[in-house]
Amino acid sequence: MEYSCVSLLIFWMSLLCFLISTQGRWHHHHHHTKHKHHSHHDKMPEISAPHEPSIALAPEPSGPPDDENSGVSTEVFDVRKFGAIGSGVTDDTNAFKMAWDTACQVNSSSTIYVPNGFSFMIQSTIFTGPCQGGLVFQIDGTLMPPDGPEEWPKNNSKRQWLVFYRVNQMSLQGGGAIDGRGQKWWDLPCKPHKGINGTTLPGPCDSPVAIRFFMSSNLTVQGLKVKDSPQFHFRFDGCQNVHVELLHITAPALSPNTDGIHIANTNGVQIYNSVISNGDDCVSIGSGCYNVDIRNLTCGPGHGISIGSLGNHNSKACVHNVTVRDSVIKVSDNGVRIKTWQGGSGAVSGIMFGNIHMISVRNPIIIDQFYCLTKDCLNQTSAVYVSDILYEGIKGTYDTRSPPMHFGCSDSVPCTNITLSDIELLPAQGDIVLDPFCWNAYGELETLTIPPVYCLREGVPRSILDNKDMDHC
Repeated sequence: MEYSCVSLLIFWMSLLCFLISTQGRWHHHHHHTKHKHHSHHDKMPEISAPHEPSIALAPEPSGPPDDENSGVSTEVFDVRKFGAIGSGVTDDTNAFKMAWDTACQVNSSSTIYVPNGFSFMIQSTIFTGPCQGGLVFQIDGTLMPPDGPEEWPKNNSKRQWLVFYRVNQMSLQGGGAIDGRGQKWWDLPCKPHKGINGTTLPGPCDSPVAIRFFMSSNLTVQGLKVKDSPQFHFRFDGCQNVHVELLHITAPALSPNTDGIHIANTNGVQIYNSVISNGDDCVSIGSGCYNVDIRNLTCGPGHGISIGSLGNHNSKACVHNVTVRDSVIKVSDNGVRIKTWQGGSGAVSGIMFGNIHMISVRNPIIIDQFYCLTKDCLNQTSAVYVSDILYEGIKGTYDTRSPPMHFGCSDSVPCTNITLSDIELLPAQGDIVLDPFCWNAYGELETLTIPPVYCLREGVPRSILDNKDMDHC
């Protein structure tokens, strides 16, 4: 009996040990499997949330992820979350204004995101600052205005389309496009129509500038493709610290007044690494501009790179410290040009044009102090004083309809201190080399030039020495 009890006790103890061991192995296996499943879930791609309604009054930031390399957290506002459709027909103006107003109130850096694959039609609009933080306007899609003057709302200004006013620290950028839809504006009867039977008739002629920055600072414009503006493509008025890079601006060669970039009363400007082909100046520099650096620009067809026109309607104009270098100008009416009206005052000084390649350009180097758009301009004694102009490393070919160098200076206010160095300009066709033209121009040759320049006068004229206020600006 004792033996049976001991045997029974051993049996139950063995069974209990077996059950404990089995439960331990099951628990270990179950825990291990769960842990492996959790690790696998971490590597799975995140599933996108369902698409939100296209209209929302106060959307959360959305759009492309933050730049991991920037180290800056940016709130992103997709214009579609504010009701923009992007069909190219629907008016998306209010959605863009709501996106701007929302992003503008964010204390940190914020981005307005215009997505790729959509075309957004926007009416004439002013985006007003100042904003609370830095702002990026990221255009990866297409922006366009109403199609022509007939579609333009009567209450909207016909002189401007998109205006950025009193904005500080803004970047207008992206891989998208801005299409100005300018053809119907160019066809207005009041516009100059070149070619056979070209006519210009009286009538309303206001046409919008595509992109205008007014009284703004610390601006960046880069990467965009801009085409067919009704008038200027970009205009900067009263701005400071402007950086433009990697722009591609195009319009037909005969499109009127389609300057690529126009600046006025603006300083601290950098225009780099861009291509501009249009119907007027690639870059035009108006009065009140200084500290302007233009580098690696491909320009043409068009009217070249111009300082001016200055002094219109007997106004005072001042431009100084402008550099244009390392650029190409091709198949253009002008190369590097300074143009002023008679009757103006002020001064243009400290200008350097260097390392510029000309390809079949009609007026590669030109100073024109008798600039006039009609044939009935009267001679006037006062003029904008042009001095301290350096041309260095200007080479290439010119269209033989005009001389390769033209220095036409005021009768009463001569140009002074014009310096030529390493100039080599040859006719694009034929063997006839035209002589440079000079009128009341003073300067010197640092090296021999092709063609030779014999017409520059030496020294400084007495009229300039006696008038100490000549270059007052």
